[in-house]
Parts: sequence; structure tokens; C-alpha cells
Amino acid sequence: MAKSLRVRAGPLAFALPGRTLAVTAALVLVVAAVMLLSLSQGTVAIGPGTVLQALLGQAEGPEGFVVNTLRLPRTVMAFLVGAALAVAGLILQALVRNPLASPDIIGISGGASVAAVAFLSFLAPQLGAQWLPLFAIAGALLAAAGIYLLAWRSGVTPARLVLIGIGLSAAMGAATTLMITLSPIATTMTAYIWLTGSVYGSDWADVQALLPWLALLLPLALRHARAIDLQEFGDTLATGLGLPVQRNRLLLLVLSVALAGVAVAHAGAIGFVGLMAPHIARRLVPRQFAGLSPVTALIGGMLVVLADLVGRTLFAPLDVPAGVFVSAIGAPFFIYLLFRQRF
Repeated sequence: MAKSLRVRAGPLAFALPGRTLAVTAALVLVVAAVMLLSLSQGTVAIGPGTVLQALLGQAEGPEGFVVNTLRLPRTVMAFLVGAALAVAGLILQALVRNPLASPDIIGISGGASVAAVAFLSFLAPQLGAQWLPLFAIAGALLAAAGIYLLAWRSGVTPARLVLIGIGLSAAMGAATTLMITLSPIATTMTAYIWLTGSVYGSDWADVQALLPWLALLLPLALRHARAIDLQEFGDTLATGLGLPVQRNRLLLLVLSVALAGVAVAHAGAIGFVGLMAPHIARRLVPRQFAGLSPVTALIGGMLVVLADLVGRTLFAPLDVPAGVFVSAIGAPFFIYLLFRQRF
């Protein structure tokens, strides 16, 4: 039987089963291969050997420029966005104890979408596009605050959180559609691309803007791994084991919103990643957040990288947004989960 690994780094302390370590290592190799494929394929095909030389700074000329300037930041951004959405969905599913929960389904992404489309429709010409991520993050936070306040009734229960989130998500979807309908055609096209979700045009400045958020939020999520695991056992047991349930529920909701908000802010409303990745991860490793989170992040990142790769190669020279292909997989996956729940 594989031994477990005990990790202790400052406030972080947890044990990882041998199976989790093996699956994580295998996924790292698979993700590396997928990213290498993404860097190789495109309008200009570049051999894997040349790609590796470019990454090591040994390839000069157009190949080095295509790999390091055009494809690498886009691929890294796709992976980071997918990882953030996946972990946000993992936290949310544990928080509400519902396998159908994800940031896009309960309204968090909807709040970001309303704010982003409002910005694109009314403020972008005056302020500039660089303020779009800030407005999207603010919209996600306001939506989460509204959901939490409306769900409060001497505390917040997972069922009320989900139901109110779904209701507000529908309302925000209607508001987004109304703003798009009333907007000029140029704004409408930009908004539709953003709502679909795309990492087109991502550069190193975008990666540098997103990376610090993940470097802060992902370790913070691991810091609360025990609280996340206890939430899945129900309020009564968690309270009996000394967990302040309502305070931790609010904290974990903020963590999930922050991860989803920064991802959506930089890549648009890519849906279903936070739904699919945690389910796939649970089939591979034990249900322990400390081990599930890196596996979920790797799967989520790989999903978006693959979707982006298909979007820019399958219909070349068109560049189809990655969100189209994630949704093409995610919608049937959601229906499959609904049937499994046997409502």
C-alpha cells in the first residue's frame, strides 16, 4: 500500500495519500504534454523540439517569437483561468453540499457578467478597457453578497444558498441580455465574445495580473482544508467538532467568489469548468480537499487549454472562443449529473 506524505509549511499542514501523489504526478506530466501540444499547433506548426528550444531561449527568429510571445502567455493564462475556476467550484460544492453547484450556475459568474457588460456598454469609451477586470470582480462580489444576504435566515443553509443563487443568476442573465440588446453593435460583439469566454490576445501583462491573486488565494484555500472537509459532513457534526459554521461558510464563499471572479475578469464567463473538474477529480483521488484541490486545478487548467487549442486550430483561420467548447462538453455533463441525482 502506498504511504502518505505529510506536508508542513508554516500554517499549512496536511497528509496526502500515496494514490493522490501518484495521480497528481501523472496529471502534471499529462498537462505538460498538452501545453507542449498547444505551443506546437496553430496557423504555423512548430515541432516539439523547436518549442523546447524556444522555451529554453535557444530558438531565434519567428519560431521563438511565436512560441514565447504569442502562444505561451495565452496557454499559461488558459491554464491559470481553468485552475482558478475549478478550485472555486470545488470549494462551492463542498460549501453547499451539492454536486451541481458551480460559480456560473449559482450566479457568481452572472454578477461578473452584468458588471462587465455594463462597463463595456456605458463606461469603456471613457475609462478604457484596462478597468474591465476590476468591474467584473466587483460584480462577482456584489452578486455573492446579494445571494448571501437573501439566503440569510438565522444563518445560511446550503439549500437556500443554491436556490437563491439560481434565481438571481436567471435575473442577471436577463439584465445582461437587455443591456446587450440596447448597446451599439460594436459593444454587442465585444460583450458576446466576453460572455462566451476567451483567452484570445492574452499577453504576459495579463498573466502577471492574474498570478498574484492565485498565489494568495490557493494557499489560503489549503489553509482552510479541514474546515472545507468538515462542511461536507453537515452543520450539526461540524459544530460539534468545534467549527464556527456560519463564519467559515462566509469565508469559504468569499474564497470561491474571489477565485471565480479573478478568472472570469481576465478570460470572460467560461462556464462548466467549476462543475466538471471537481467531479472528475473525485473519481481519481480520495475526497480530501488538500489532495483534491491540486488534482482539480490540474484538470480544470487542462480543460481550458484543450478548449483553447481546439478553438484556434479546428476552424483555422477563425479563432473560436474556448468557452464554446467547454460548454459543448459541460452542458451534456450537467444533464448527466441531473439524471444521476434522481430528482
